[in-house]
Amino acid sequence: MPFDRYNRDIDYLRISLTDACNLRCVYCMPEHMTFRPREELLSDGELQRLISLFGAAGFRKIRFTGGEPTLRPGLVDLVRHATQTPGIETVGLTTNGVLLAGLAAPLRAAGLRSVNLSLDTLDPEKFRRLTRWGKLDAVLAGLDAAAKAGLRLKLNAVVSRGTNDREDVVALARYTLEHPWQVRFIEQMPFGNNSEFQLRSLVNEDELRAVLAAAYGPLEPVNNGRLDGEARLYRIPGAAGSLGFISPVSKPFCADCNRLRLTADGVLRLCLLRDNEVDLRPLLRGGASDDELSATIRRAVTAKPWGHGLEQHLIPATRGMSEIGG
Repeated sequence: MPFDRYNRDIDYLRISLTDACNLRCVYCMPEHMTFRPREELLSDGELQRLISLFGAAGFRKIRFTGGEPTLRPGLVDLVRHATQTPGIETVGLTTNGVLLAGLAAPLRAAGLRSVNLSLDTLDPEKFRRLTRWGKLDAVLAGLDAAAKAGLRLKLNAVVSRGTNDREDVVALARYTLEHPWQVRFIEQMPFGNNSEFQLRSLVNEDELRAVLAAAYGPLEPVNNGRLDGEARLYRIPGAAGSLGFISPVSKPFCADCNRLRLTADGVLRLCLLRDNEVDLRPLLRGGASDDELSATIRRAVTAKPWGHGLEQHLIPATRGMSEIGG
């Protein structure tokens, strides 16, 4: 198994399939955004080769992200390859849901088992403002299709102060009363030129739990407060589902981090909130052998930093969230 120098088992790879997106969420990117040309992105064949190498190296979980991964024409085939790769036990997808209605069934047939769907509000007008031009109905249709296809569902809400930190949080949590879903509330994270806005908009976990407790009564810890991935879980008494809080700023979980990130242009990002990177694309396109690529992956695991440097005011600046894949 791929252990880093801090004895963490690094077995989870998040793969960004594109930096492009069909929304322009205000906390993520400017409305007029220039994306990388197609030739700079890894091809399906290059991605399949790397997925096989990561599986052989001991990585057990893969999640496809973006930008927006459903914009990638070969998504279903990449999912099928990942689910059939020896060593890979879990394959997931994070999506904004806009195109999910037509893809949920084919993805399920390709072996996908779980979807994380981004949904910051159930108010159609507020949704349009947050995403700049998104239509809530399309996302809700994708959510319905995913549920009907039998995919496990987690709903991700990025919470912004003064925007969706009150009634929207309460409305989203209501899904868990009847559905066995996890609704997760994510703290704003600072990146590059948008860091001042993101820090100013941050709503921490304790505030959100207080809002929810006022609406539903005291929340019950799940698993004695142990992390589920990066989320601390709670439950509204009697609810079918759970509430997750992902709080990398106010309650860092670096000691339990088990992941690397592969950007769409072939760079291994060793920590979401640090600019430490290892570029695999020159090796892929320069004739490197599988052994050479595997050795580079092992060195990247070893070089993974302990955690982010936000307390020291170190803000990642080389890439925005949409270029990393979250």
